[in-house]
Amino acid sequence: MRAPSAPGAPRPHPPVLPRMLPVYTLALACAPHRRGIDGLSTPLSGEVRVHGPASPGWLLVALCAATGAYCLLRMRSTVEEQRRSAGGEALMGFGMAAMAVPAAVFSPPSWAWPGYAALFGVAALRALWSARTSRHHLHHLVGTSAMVYMAIAMAVSPAHHAGHGASAGVPLLTGALLLYFTVYVLLSGVRLIPVAAGGGAVAWGDRPELARACRLSMGIAMVAMLITL
Repeated sequence: MRAPSAPGAPRPHPPVLPRMLPVYTLALACAPHRRGIDGLSTPLSGEVRVHGPASPGWLLVALCAATGAYCLLRMRSTVEEQRRSAGGEALMGFGMAAMAVPAAVFSPPSWAWPGYAALFGVAALRALWSARTSRHHLHHLVGTSAMVYMAIAMAVSPAHHAGHGASAGVPLLTGALLLYFTVYVLLSGVRLIPVAAGGGAVAWGDRPELARACRLSMGIAMVAMLITL
């Protein structure tokens, strides 16, 4: 039999484990049936995670597709040089939109990335040939070459596109391209403010400020894709 406590002495607290046992039991019953911390971050079957990693990818797809669609409209311009540059930019826009589709929705087959590299390799040669008469095509050459580089990097390391954490590309080359497109985006943004309105009605495909905004959008998309490479 335990001796009575002295008057004024603090009463002993009951053991913590019996008090917390119902809480532990409830937590174990509601916990996901997976081991480790991954069970907390991996969605359960039927669970939908809002603002997941796929959301920025879809925004990038929408931006590049809209840019490519406007470049198709610019191909109807009465200016030959405008039509020629718009065709290459439309190819870039739709190509980047297809490349930015989240891997959780669609994983390209193994032959897709060499096909990308071959397609944009031809576009790079065409931009190099056109650069003889217009310096503007040098930017197209850098852009198409960057697309070839990213396609080769994805072909060499397909686990990166699948989201398995594998790195792709050469860090030095990726950094050089990232620096170029970052500077290009900043300069293009400065040139957009303000653009003086021309006299008379101008067709949508011939408006210079929209053409610059189009190139600015593709530059931003390229920066985003190179960062995740």
